[in-house]
Amino acid sequence: MTTRTLDTGTDKLLGSVTDGVATLTLNNPTKRNALGDEMTPALRRMLLETETDPNVRVLVLTGAEGAFCAGGDIGGMGDTLAGGKAPNTDDMISRLREAQNTASLRLYEYSKPTIAALPGAAAGAGMSIALACDLRITGQSGFLYPAFGAIGLSGDFGGSWLLSHYIGPARAKEIYFTNHRILPEEGLALGLFNRVVADEDLQAETNALAQQIAGFAPMALRYMKENHNRARSTDLRTAMSMEADRMIRTLMSDDHKEGARAFMEKRKPEFKGQ
Repeated sequence: MTTRTLDTGTDKLLGSVTDGVATLTLNNPTKRNALGDEMTPALRRMLLETETDPNVRVLVLTGAEGAFCAGGDIGGMGDTLAGGKAPNTDDMISRLREAQNTASLRLYEYSKPTIAALPGAAAGAGMSIALACDLRITGQSGFLYPAFGAIGLSGDFGGSWLLSHYIGPARAKEIYFTNHRILPEEGLALGLFNRVVADEDLQAETNALAQQIAGFAPMALRYMKENHNRARSTDLRTAMSMEADRMIRTLMSDDHKEGARAFMEKRKPEFKGQ
């Protein structure tokens, strides 16, 4: 097992890569890892860098010291969106759209599998970011919490769209309207959490799942994610047409040939991403 540290440019975001798995850790524990002027730009940049890094096959996003992400820093949110100037509605909308596109949307469209590991609260925009990942694992102390209603806000970072698609609009609306906290067992029943584990096992369980996924062919994983994302926005005929395209492309790949040889030879395949 080999690990290299990623230079994120700030101690508010920690990064490393171990055997094909990149881990980004939100690290602002005094504010429950709330997004801010240092963390958010660093996260945007590292999502781009890890996505284009051929040595990264899976991304894990987590938080330090008992929290995932408390969303925006309430105390400085307005100033951040105003860009240090007098508040201007149109400019602030533009900045928020850019922030959303380079965080939640980037995660949702990220070309490799992503896992959110929740050691604690994923609230507000933090909940949205967790939902934008492909898979979610939580410790017993983790939970999803819209939080917006408590401070008179309507919600951002794609949470309303993501939650509605996962559990249906009526239940999603109720959760937002009542500011309902989704605890581990409820989240598991709703399909929002893939796994619920003991707090002390969260890191090990997440790493084991990430390493398992990283052992498969990168092209196949990329196209699997494409197929499933597309299934939520198109008809069956179109989905099957694109599945055929991706299936043949993977069939022609070196990794498929290696997988077929390994199957016949009863050994573990060594996929190269080709």
